[in-house]
Amino acid sequence: MSAEPRFFNRELSWLEFNQRVLDEAGDPSIPLLERLKFLAITASNLDEFTMVRVGSLQLLEAEGDMRPDPVGLTTTQQLKAIGDRMQAFLTEQYRCLLSELEPALAQAGMRRVNPGELSDRQAEHVQMIFEQEVFPILTPLAVFARSDADASGSTATTSVAAAVETPSRKTKGSKKKGSDSKAEVTTNSPELLPDSETPAFPPLINQSISLCVRLAPTPASPTYRFAVVPFGRNRHRFITLPAESGFSYILLEDVASMFLTKFFPGETIQESIAFRITRNADMELQEDQASDLLSQMQEIVNARRQSDCVRLELADHATPLLREFLQSAVEVSDRWVFAAPGPLDLAAFFRLTDSQGFDALRYEAWPPKPSPQISPSESLFETISRRDILLYHPYESFDSVVRFVDEAADDPDVLAIKQTLYRTSAKSPIVAALKRAAQKGKYVTAVVELKARFDEQRNIEWARDLERADVQVVYGVKGLKTHAKICLIVRREPQGIQRYVHFGTGNYNEITARIYSDASLMTCNEDLGADATSFFNAVTGYSQPQGFRQIEMAPIGLREKLLEMIEAEIDRKRHKQKALIICKFNALVDEKMIEALYTASQAGVRIRLSIRGVCCLRPGVPGLSENITVTGVIDRYLEHARVLYFYHGGDERIFISSADWMPRNLDRRVELLVPVEDKTCRRNLIAILKTALADNVKARRLLPDGRYEPVRTSNTAEAVRSQESLYRRTSEAIEDASRAALATFEPHRAASSDE
Repeated sequence: MSAEPRFFNRELSWLEFNQRVLDEAGDPSIPLLERLKFLAITASNLDEFTMVRVGSLQLLEAEGDMRPDPVGLTTTQQLKAIGDRMQAFLTEQYRCLLSELEPALAQAGMRRVNPGELSDRQAEHVQMIFEQEVFPILTPLAVFARSDADASGSTATTSVAAAVETPSRKTKGSKKKGSDSKAEVTTNSPELLPDSETPAFPPLINQSISLCVRLAPTPASPTYRFAVVPFGRNRHRFITLPAESGFSYILLEDVASMFLTKFFPGETIQESIAFRITRNADMELQEDQASDLLSQMQEIVNARRQSDCVRLELADHATPLLREFLQSAVEVSDRWVFAAPGPLDLAAFFRLTDSQGFDALRYEAWPPKPSPQISPSESLFETISRRDILLYHPYESFDSVVRFVDEAADDPDVLAIKQTLYRTSAKSPIVAALKRAAQKGKYVTAVVELKARFDEQRNIEWARDLERADVQVVYGVKGLKTHAKICLIVRREPQGIQRYVHFGTGNYNEITARIYSDASLMTCNEDLGADATSFFNAVTGYSQPQGFRQIEMAPIGLREKLLEMIEAEIDRKRHKQKALIICKFNALVDEKMIEALYTASQAGVRIRLSIRGVCCLRPGVPGLSENITVTGVIDRYLEHARVLYFYHGGDERIFISSADWMPRNLDRRVELLVPVEDKTCRRNLIAILKTALADNVKARRLLPDGRYEPVRTSNTAEAVRSQESLYRRTSEAIEDASRAALATFEPHRAASSDE
């Protein structure tokens, strides 16, 4: 075995995952609007990565924390590698948009029009839109004003933006949290920001587009002057233009740029460019000091709006003078300035993918199917009382899960509902059902995780709304995030109290359930019901779980159970028995779990991993991991289910889980590992795993050097696109169930004489 690192760097591995998403945007076999959607997803992914991961590393660097990661890279080395990879990624993003997607979309009838390309009719329309809908709303803001006289002590100021002096020198950049250690910006142009004053740069909204305008000097103010026109969270960025055919649009920033003299009458505009800042979102709550978690989380949300800038994006035609002004104003170093050759905020282009009249540019419709296991005319409780139900979304509709809570809310025999809520939709029917249940007198408990990053505000509002409906709301567990997906329903039945439980791998969000692949298990198994009760007692009170019967819970027990199962496979292999581990999850980062898999591989255990995102394990390394293969599927649905399989000497063990194998999931979150005991459910999950591993169309294999390559198969092998296979299989099951129902004849019987 070579002396190379035993792990991949987490951040660089994530960037390679995003590259695989970008590869889908560049795939000519995919419909055009789906390719545009993948491109938008890469931009959205990168925004979050920058806010959280880059922001976190910048904080560490500013604090002087240079501890190496498992690969041996210091914080500064990681930031340099990340910055270089992001620059290369941006180049490929815009090549894909400008050279491939936009020309092809224009040919198909969807065209972005630049100001110089407007017809007379379109120009008149744009002017009308500007005067009626843009000019009354947008407000130009002075940034900083100082004339040459100010340098000698005068207090006179100009009306607009920052003045500059003639001496060439360095501007001081504060060594703040969120900036690199090299925060100073070297300029060969006049000074942009004075040492003695703090520039009145406007508090711009995170990741919103603004225009920066440079105005010509005047006799009254013989210096360069700058202003900013912020757009805020404007949802009308894509302005539809009149067109003889197809769909044409122009961007809001282009419209505003066309009429800038309206904002600055009598001024000479020398330059204007679009720019965008990304703020650090890695803010931690000091829970041991939080007497009121709800108000403390609101403060965290508010603080994010004014946190340090970690990235500056701007149009690549900006002059050095304007670039240096912005760079100094927001305090970022060269490494975190990204010059784009096209429109900023590519994530916003997701909105275009819903444009009407372009169905031919989208995937074939795959509507979720009603599960053949569930009858629309029978109570779910009756169905579950006979057998466990396994659903695999979005192939099987999430409506059954919503119905599970809905029925409980309205069923007079239901006494209590207890549920965790991590991420929900804006108009969640599940939250509505919980409120309705409480108003009908049922005992309803909701564990609302306020610390779900970027969903804090929504969860705060849901928590308050639920409390007003008399729901008992618990704000998660102190020091941990409650990431487990579980709903417990307690029902009075003739034979006594019965518990019904839903366990899931995904959130209780009916919107994302249409595009995320996740597993749901609905059961009235006595042991799992008892475990569910113990779980809620633990997370809503002060008690520790008194030993679960079947499930395992992080941060106590789950990691140990996984290691125990891996060790059992190792032991069987050492005794010359068959040993096999198959796991499907989103991320593999945890060093202890990776080392356990390395040990298993060295013992001869065959390990097959399907990992959508980050993987820090190096597969296929002789003497270390030659028995481990890692593949990942990027396709129309986001692979999100966590499913684990252990051969276990032929007594196959299979689990679903809310947890990825990351330190945060195993040590700092409340997670669940749930065994699937029902034979039919187990069979279905094993078939799903086998289908994912058989993919040779959308799957990519991770190589020992960190690169991914398409899964190679022989020319005679049948093409297997796993998501399509699962959808077709689900559709066939529905058809089979329908045929079976038609083949069953039930005669009408005469009414009895006493009726």
